Amino acid sequence: MESVLPAPREMSKKGRILVAMSGGIDSSVTAMMLHEEGYEVIGLTMKTWDYASSGANGKETGCCSLDSINDARALAVQMGFPHYILDIRSEFGDYVIDDFVNEYMAGRTPNPCVLCNTHIKWDALLRRADMLDCEFIATGHYARIRRDGGRYFISKGMDPSKDQSYVLWGLGQEAMARTRFPVGGFRKDQIRTMAEDMGFGELAKKSESYEICFVPNNDYRSFLKHRVPGLEDKVAGGKFVSTSGDELGTHAGYPFYTIGQRKGLEIALGEPRYVTQIIPETNTVVLGTVEELDRQKIGVRNINLVKFVSLKEPMEAITKVRYKDPGTWSTLRQHGDRMEVEFHKPVRAAAPGQSAVFYDGDDVIGGGFIEKPVLNS
Repeated sequence: MESVLPAPREMSKKGRILVAMSGGIDSSVTAMMLHEEGYEVIGLTMKTWDYASSGANGKETGCCSLDSINDARALAVQMGFPHYILDIRSEFGDYVIDDFVNEYMAGRTPNPCVLCNTHIKWDALLRRADMLDCEFIATGHYARIRRDGGRYFISKGMDPSKDQSYVLWGLGQEAMARTRFPVGGFRKDQIRTMAEDMGFGELAKKSESYEICFVPNNDYRSFLKHRVPGLEDKVAGGKFVSTSGDELGTHAGYPFYTIGQRKGLEIALGEPRYVTQIIPETNTVVLGTVEELDRQKIGVRNINLVKFVSLKEPMEAITKVRYKDPGTWSTLRQHGDRMEVEFHKPVRAAAPGQSAVFYDGDDVIGGGFIEKPVLNS
């Protein structure tokens, strides 16, 4: 991998901006838009993982593949701005992948994209931006950054089907002050048209990946088995039980199940049953009806508030408990670094470890990680 060396001091009138380039259409159009606007663009592609460390044998794909890196470099060469490759596999693996494994082993469902954005990518980008005398950084996320009352905060992107504000709740004030999201004010079809108009028709046709970047074929169970030697033997033979405590059968091991799961349980009970609770201490997986997935309250830990410094009084807001969740009206009550969320109507399958993100209209108030849900009385 190449090292990042400071670029010459001469800058354009717009200033110098470091663009995170994955080789995909969104980050590529981001770089092209900023270049045409007159910024002095510097492209940076981060190598966060490789298939070998994930236990995969197939062709490497996605944002860290050689093809993606080459696509990002080729665009930079064609547009006439510098491009660097940054190897952050060690820090990515130590933080994001280790947390991913530890969360499943604790009976929770992790949110790796949030951790990667907050603790790895933005930190790496800002440090390299300082080395390269870049005032700003930019990514291809479908979100917007607004400022009100002296505070920066994330707002939803213009394309509701592509909005990525949910995974950006962990960003701090300094990071947001220096970040630009050029594609956030456009729909995806407009971005594809821009790529074609700029002479990059093949880029406009490029497919997208929605999988976790370091989990081959989106098979997290095989990934866990590779990362935790002997895992299958350690957790085999655990018990399925009903919500009333009756034993229903045996399962493959608690880390291989998630809250709300119905398919793949490999147990016949005559009617649909869902995973409603995971108890790692006893290797127990609780199965219940779909109605028993409903929760009226949840606790949220490690909160990061962005639009407000703190919530002195209870506040009504829309809360999303997963990426594609449309959100539910709720009342927020802050207790230090925790948030108590009381929903105005029950929400289904709020999984511990996933993010809960609070919205004031299109604006992100903040977010945090879902704790073990408070069961309905």
